[in-house]
Amino acid sequence: MALGYVRPARVSDAEEIARIQLTTWRTAFSGFIPTSVMDGLDAAWVATRWEEACASPPSPLYRVFVAVEQDESDRSRLWTVGFAAVGAGEEDDDPAAGAVTELLVEPRFARRGHGSRLLSAAVAHWQEHRLATAYAWSFTRDAASLNFYRSAGWDTDGTRRSLDMDGTPVSQLRLHTDITDSD
Repeated sequence: MALGYVRPARVSDAEEIARIQLTTWRTAFSGFIPTSVMDGLDAAWVATRWEEACASPPSPLYRVFVAVEQDESDRSRLWTVGFAAVGAGEEDDDPAAGAVTELLVEPRFARRGHGSRLLSAAVAHWQEHRLATAYAWSFTRDAASLNFYRSAGWDTDGTRRSLDMDGTPVSQLRLHTDITDSD
């Protein structure tokens, strides 16, 4: 595991969050998200949305966390390498449910524990709000994310949806887990 930690995102993190999101989408999702969608993503627009999300969360359950990696030889050197946006479940979900809106780690920093730390921070946040279940949507062709969630004890619940991305249907699976504190 890398030297790293997770903290709540600040407004000043918005540009890095947008960069990570766009870099990761273009790297990991290029095989199934249409090129026209990828080409239409504007970094400034995305950063502004993240500024708004960090400055004025839409509800007390909504939080953005960032994963930070430290240089092993010089701990003053830090890189923002991933983020998670979490909130309440969807309207048809259990009212005591949380949801992962987005959880991404820049591919070159993958498999260093950052995703696990982000997911752990999300679960701790939901538990503070006494939620019992959490949900996340994953693209059906995103094997890395599906494997990540499954390795953390999440499983698909049979719910599927299809997103229309510039006329191309892109399917997703919903995953869930029990987050009640068993202690």
